[in-house]
Amino acid sequence: MSTPRQGRPVDLAKQEAILDAAVRSFFDHGFAATSIEQVAAEAGVSKVTIYNQFGDKHGLFTAAVEAECGRLRDHFTLELEGGASIRDRLLAIGAAMSAFLSRPEMVQFERRIAAETEREPAIGRAFLAAGPHRMKQSFKELLDVMKAAGEVSIDDTDLAAEQFAAMCKGMGDLERRFGMPRDEVRDRERIESAVEVFCRAYVTA
Repeated sequence: MSTPRQGRPVDLAKQEAILDAAVRSFFDHGFAATSIEQVAAEAGVSKVTIYNQFGDKHGLFTAAVEAECGRLRDHFTLELEGGASIRDRLLAIGAAMSAFLSRPEMVQFERRIAAETEREPAIGRAFLAAGPHRMKQSFKELLDVMKAAGEVSIDDTDLAAEQFAAMCKGMGDLERRFGMPRDEVRDRERIESAVEVFCRAYVTA
């Protein structure tokens, strides 16, 4: 996979316009149907600008996924807002994760990526690296900080992060992939139960 070229820096407004256009196109139409020309036209920039900034379509795709998933990673802040408890922090993370993954455009996007990965496995690897794996790493790092502070007792924080995400998603994530509508009440129950199980297993205080 190509790496972004070191061309002239793009101003933040243009970069944001490029990523916004790329996110819409990748989410709405999929990787294969998205073109650099189309994204450039929608963003009001030249193709050369995109190539200089992101290298190629794979680089643009990775940056677009990172931009979207960055919104969820923002919830993994190390700052305890107003002295929030561990339970409150975990509830906020679980709710953000559930809301992010249950958006219709995200469900559609993941379906497209899964289908296109059969033809080009690199697309799936790029999505996992830019999205789910980076988000899990952010949560792992938060658990590492909690562990160092003596708030939790966890041998494998990477596995614990994965367990929490799996409990929060439950069957709801799978059901949405196969066309069932989101059940917000049940999703909230899943999150609250996941926090309860997680705290009983790992929280020391």
